[in-house]
Amino acid sequence: MFSDIGPLEVVALIILAVLVFGPDKLPKLIQDATRTIRKIREFSDSAKADIRSELGPEFKDFEFEDLNPKTFIRKQLDNDELGLKEIRNGFDLKKEMAEVTDAVHGRESESADGTTGTDAASDAATGGGRIDMAKKDGRIDMDKKPEKAAPIEPPPFDADAT
Repeated sequence: MFSDIGPLEVVALIILAVLVFGPDKLPKLIQDATRTIRKIREFSDSAKADIRSELGPEFKDFEFEDLNPKTFIRKQLDNDELGLKEIRNGFDLKKEMAEVTDAVHGRESESADGTTGTDAASDAATGGGRIDMAKKDGRIDMDKKPEKAAPIEPPPFDADAT
């Protein structure tokens, strides 16, 4: 709870408490504070038990810490029902980056279906369906030049409309 308070700060708080409340009232004040904290904890524990009993056996593994959004999301992502671990394990960032680098520099790189970058380029040059292969592999065609769009003409100016 107070993990970021250092020993010097604790000593300063004790000295301040002694100066403000006096040495004769301080023990009674500490007892009252601990009694209040104990009652709050008991109330909290009984409220949690009441909520669990009202929810029934379907929520026997319900934890109140799961109501924290970060904890809830982390728990749901760790759950393997979605298959995220297979997706995470199937993605090789180094391999993908090497393929992109090879495609940008025009080097040959071995793809998943056994063709090289130059085979794909010759397919595109002959009209052999580089676009189809890009759709099939789920990769972007780096060799194809974008078509130039027609120049955009501004709309005519209407002096009466302004």
